[in-house]
Amino acid sequence: LMSVFLIPYLLIALIGGIPIFFLEISLGQFMKAGSINVWNIAPLFKGLGFASMVIVFYCNTYYIMVLAWGFYYLVKSFTATLPWATCGNPWNSLECVEIFRHEDCANGTAHGNLTCDELSDKRSPVIEFWENKVLNLSGGLEFPGAINWEVTLCLIACWVLVYFCVWKGVKSTGKIVYFTATFPYVVLIILLIRGVMLPGAQDGIIYYLKPDWSKLAAPQVWIDAGTQIFFSYAIGLGALTALGSYNRFNNNCYKDAIILALINSGTSFFSGFVVFSILGFMAAEQGVDISKVAESGPGLAFIAYPRAVTLMPIAPLWAALFFFMLLLLGLDSQFVGVEGFITGILDFFPTTYAFRFQREVTVAVTCVVCFFIELSMVTEGGMYVFQLFDYYSASGTTLLWQAFWECVVIAWVYGADRFMDDIACMIGYRPSSWMKWCWMFLTPLVCLGIFLFNVAYYKPLIYNNSYTYPWWGEAIGWGFALSSMLCVPLTALYKLIRAKGTLAERWHHLTQPIWGLHHLEYKVPESDIGVLTTLTPVSDGSAKVVILESVM
Repeated sequence: LMSVFLIPYLLIALIGGIPIFFLEISLGQFMKAGSINVWNIAPLFKGLGFASMVIVFYCNTYYIMVLAWGFYYLVKSFTATLPWATCGNPWNSLECVEIFRHEDCANGTAHGNLTCDELSDKRSPVIEFWENKVLNLSGGLEFPGAINWEVTLCLIACWVLVYFCVWKGVKSTGKIVYFTATFPYVVLIILLIRGVMLPGAQDGIIYYLKPDWSKLAAPQVWIDAGTQIFFSYAIGLGALTALGSYNRFNNNCYKDAIILALINSGTSFFSGFVVFSILGFMAAEQGVDISKVAESGPGLAFIAYPRAVTLMPIAPLWAALFFFMLLLLGLDSQFVGVEGFITGILDFFPTTYAFRFQREVTVAVTCVVCFFIELSMVTEGGMYVFQLFDYYSASGTTLLWQAFWECVVIAWVYGADRFMDDIACMIGYRPSSWMKWCWMFLTPLVCLGIFLFNVAYYKPLIYNNSYTYPWWGEAIGWGFALSSMLCVPLTALYKLIRAKGTLAERWHHLTQPIWGLHHLEYKVPESDIGVLTTLTPVSDGSAKVVILESVM
């Protein structure tokens, strides 16, 4: 993507990403609950919790496939000659050609005795390794074929890693993340230093930074920016509320949210230099425009970069470094997703059902269930299944729908000012009014606008610009999307029907917060006027009502 993408990216981060990122973390910290029970703040909309659980379950199921493929490439990197660098392997076809020198077309020949027309029909060993060896790609979704046992073993290894990192909770995961979150920065810096030294790297970086203003009018750029922000910030997955619930009650989540959001976007921006320096080198090497070598999605990680490292000296070293970094980054994301799901499940069941090793067993069952679903993705038709999950289950459409309702519920049902007061109780001061205005107006409008763009410019899923999914494949995809999106209206309708009284009485009753037992005598830092506020629980029937006491 050209750097014009950065403009909508930064704009949506400011008015959409950061405000909801902060909202979810602070909500989890205040309610001290996972993704389902946090919506006790407005019980009528508890469907938001169920929706986030559905989305994060889908994410946990398909996202780990990227790790499995990365692990497979990492293992295959420990050879003198990279297996995707040459033709002549059992998985290569007769159409395989190792060197593409398009600039030689001016002389009438491009490779040996091949003309340029003949060369256009030939295939790179990198693509053949990816499609014929790793994916063993079949003709379509309707042809699942056999299971690739090598990739399946890599998938098992990834799930074992995730299980033993998550099974004991955030304290043990936190120690592991010190390494998995920081080491990729070391690798990125090494790869950037190597990248900028390559011929053509400067052109790649200029291409990255020089905007094409005409693209700003294209709705797809805004849709992509919104989707990227919401997915990279893990918004709408319930993971942020789960992690926020583990914070101390008076933790400054406002400062944390802004710092984490800046680090997230800063890392993405920095990674762009690494990627485009490599793409510039590839374009120079092949004698084509950079737009011709740029890939997106799995293609960037498993086609563009592997192709680039084959052109470098000591190729196996750079390949191993890159895929090790990819594995660590992916594991971090998977930890967050699994933790968010497990916290939601454990919070949902009453403590009376608790048993020894409850967490360990729940994590194990989740991992095993996800693994068996993923067996459909390690078959010959597995990539078609993966794309179906990626395009529909945790797409921009579902995340934007989720974010829109989160803002509406907190800002208009519970009350934006009321929630700002709750945050002030925790951190000792009211956050910027910008957050309140975003929750009330800007963020819901942006979410709704991009959501409607998404629907209006909807294109059926096509794999690799060639394979069109059958109608029943699309129906399954929409089933994934609607399974989370319908949670909100259906749960609200069910609760309204089951409640007693007039419609106004039902609404009033179902929008009153249900305070949990966790609101116990929390001490809050002194405010600007020197009043110390504590939350004291007072029994009121079966629920716990929290009142504020001010002591001078």
